[in-house]
Amino acid sequence: MEEELKCPVCGSFYKEPILLPCSHNVCLACAWNITVQTPEGETPVQRASGSSDYDYLEMDKMSLYSETDSGYGSYTPCQLKSPNGVRVFPPNIPRHCSLTCPLCHRSVSLDERGLRGFARNRLLEAIVSKYQQTRGIAGSASSSAVKCQLCDRNPLDATVMCEQCDVFYCNACQQRCHPSRGPLAKHRLVPPPKRAENRRRSARKPATCADHEAQNFSAYCCTCKSPTCTKCLEEGKHNQHDVKPLAVMWKQHKCQLSQALNGVSDKAKDAKEFLVQLKNLLQQIQESGVEFEACVVAQCDSLIEALTRQKAKLLTKVTKEKEYKQKVVRDQITHCTMKLRQTTGMMEYCLEVLKENDPSGFLQISDALIKRVSSSQDQWVKGALEPKVAPEFDLSLNTDALLQTILQLDFCQVEAGPSVPAAPLLQLEKCCTRNNSATLAWRVTVPTGNPIEGYILELDDGSGGQYREVYVGKETVCTVDGLHFNSSYNARVKAYNAIGVGPYSKTVVLKTSDVAWFTFDPTSAHRDIVLTNENQTVTCSSYDDRVVLGTAAFSKGVHYWEVTIDRYDNHPDPAFGVARINTMKDMMLGKDDKAWAMYVDNNRSWFMHNNSHTNRAEGGISKGATVGVLLDLVKRTLTFYINKEQHGPTAFENLDGVFVPAVSLNRNVQVTLLTGLELPKNFKQ
Repeated sequence: MEEELKCPVCGSFYKEPILLPCSHNVCLACAWNITVQTPEGETPVQRASGSSDYDYLEMDKMSLYSETDSGYGSYTPCQLKSPNGVRVFPPNIPRHCSLTCPLCHRSVSLDERGLRGFARNRLLEAIVSKYQQTRGIAGSASSSAVKCQLCDRNPLDATVMCEQCDVFYCNACQQRCHPSRGPLAKHRLVPPPKRAENRRRSARKPATCADHEAQNFSAYCCTCKSPTCTKCLEEGKHNQHDVKPLAVMWKQHKCQLSQALNGVSDKAKDAKEFLVQLKNLLQQIQESGVEFEACVVAQCDSLIEALTRQKAKLLTKVTKEKEYKQKVVRDQITHCTMKLRQTTGMMEYCLEVLKENDPSGFLQISDALIKRVSSSQDQWVKGALEPKVAPEFDLSLNTDALLQTILQLDFCQVEAGPSVPAAPLLQLEKCCTRNNSATLAWRVTVPTGNPIEGYILELDDGSGGQYREVYVGKETVCTVDGLHFNSSYNARVKAYNAIGVGPYSKTVVLKTSDVAWFTFDPTSAHRDIVLTNENQTVTCSSYDDRVVLGTAAFSKGVHYWEVTIDRYDNHPDPAFGVARINTMKDMMLGKDDKAWAMYVDNNRSWFMHNNSHTNRAEGGISKGATVGVLLDLVKRTLTFYINKEQHGPTAFENLDGVFVPAVSLNRNVQVTLLTGLELPKNFKQ
C-alpha cells in the first residue's frame, strides 16, 4: 500500500494532498511546482505538447499568500465582498494557468480560485498519517513543533492556528496574511497543537464546503460528481442536477468499491497463480533446454561415432588394397629374381662353352643351347618387365553429398497434427533387478488421434555392445530373464503407432547381482522329484536317478554353489554338475551329451559327460558332507569340491554356451542347495 501513499512528483508521502479532476492526487506544494502559466489564446493541451509536464516556471509571487492558491481559506485583505457575504478575490490573480497530471498527463485549466478549486483529499491525508504512525515513520517529527504553512523558505515554527481556516501561522505571516480585523476578526486563533495531535484532529474534523467553510457536506451531486452543502443547494448551483443524500451515495459507492475490489482480488489471485506458473515455466524451460542440449549432443555424438566406424571400415579396405598390391609386387619380384638368376646362370654357362676349342664337343650341345637361349629370350616378352599393379589406388571417396548434408543439418519446426509417439519416460522407481533378471516400467504421452500400437524394449549385451530387441508388445512393464550376473545393462524403450516409430527414451543402467541366488526349478524337474523348503531341498520318490535343474542360467562370469547331503542311505551315487536346459531328466546326470557332472559314492568319484567316465578319484561323501560346483566361464572350466577342498583335477574344459545347475539323485538321498556363496579361498582367477 505504501506506493499508493506517495506523491508521484516528489516520491514522498503525501503532504496536504489535493484531488485532481482525473482522480489522481498530488501534494499541494508539488501542485505549485507543476502549475504553468499558459499564454492567452493557447489551450493547456497545446501548452503541454510543446513543453515538459514538469517545467518549473517562476510562479507569480503576488498570489503566494492568497487564499486563492493556499487551499486553506486565508487570503490577502481586500474590500470586495458579494451581496450574500461570500468573499470575492482580487482581480489581479494570475489567469490562464494550467496543471498537468504527472500520471495520466491530462491537463486542466485553473479558474480564478487557483489550486483552491481542487478539493483537499482529507481521507488520503488521514490514511497517510495513520500509516506513518503505525510504521513509526513519523518518528521524532511527531513531537517537534508544527511549521508555518505560509513561509516562503525555511518555514518558522507556527505560533497560532486559525480554527476556521485550518492554517498554521508564524507571527510574521499571521500579521501579514491573517490580521485580526475585518472579516477575519471573527476567526478564532489558538496555539498550535503537536503535529501528531493535529493529524488526529484533522482526520476527525468533518470536511467543509470550499465555498461555505462553515457548512458541512450534506448532499452529493451526481452530475458534478462532488459533495455539496445546504447553502450550495439554496443558491441554486445544482438546480438541474441529480442530487442525492450524502449518506445514501456514501453507502452506494462503498458497495460499488467493495464489489470492484472483489473483482480485482480475484484477478490478483489469478495473477499470483499465473506468476507461479511463469516461474515454474522458467524452471521447465531450463530443464527442457538442458535435456534438449543433451539430446542434440547425443545425436551429434552418434553421427560422429557412426562416421568413426565408417572411417575404420574404409581404412580397413585401404589396408587390404595396400596389402594386395604389395603382395602382387613381392610375388613379381620373386618371380623376376628367379628368372633372372636362371638366365644369368645360363649366360655364364654359354660363355664358358664358347671358350672351348673342341668343335665336335661344341656341336654336340650347340643345338640344345641355341634352343634354350632362344626359349629364354622368348620369356622376356613385352609386358614381362612391366609392374602388374600401379602405385596409385583405384579407389575414390566422394564426401561432397555427405558434407552438404551436414552443412544443411538444422532443426525442423514440429507441426501440429498426427505425429509419432513421444519418447517414453522410464519410471525409475519401478525399474529393478533381481539375480539375473531385470524389470522395467515406463509411460508415455499418447499423441492426439494416434493411439500407440506397441513398444520396443532394447538392451545391450552387458558389456557396452550393440543393442538388441528383447520385447515388442503393448505392455508398459517387462521382465527380462537370463541376463549375465555381475553385469551392467543399458536399457531403452521406444513407442510406435500408425505414423511411425518414436524416439528412444533416456537410457537406464541396471546392474545384475554379483553372485547367483537361485533354487531348484519345479517346472522343469522330473515328476518323481519332490521339492521342499521353498524349492531348496530335493529328494526323489523313485529308486531310479532323476534330474532336477536350477532356476538360474549362466553364460558369463564365475559362479560357485554348494549342495549339502542331508540324507545318504545304502551308498547311492548322486551326480552334481551343470546341464543344458533340454538334458534328459530320467537318467543319471551326464549320461547324455547335454550334461557335465561328477557322480560320487561313499568311497570314490568319476567325471561323466556323454556317458564317458573319466578321472576316477578316491574319496566320497556321507551325511553332512558338502559338494561344491565351480563354473568358471572366463576360463571355460568346471571344477568340483568336497567339503571345501578341490576334488580331483579340473573336470571339464572348453565349455561354451548356456549352463544350468543340475543334480540327479534317487530316493536314498536328500540334498539342500546353498547359493550366493563366495568363491573358494584357493581359487585363482
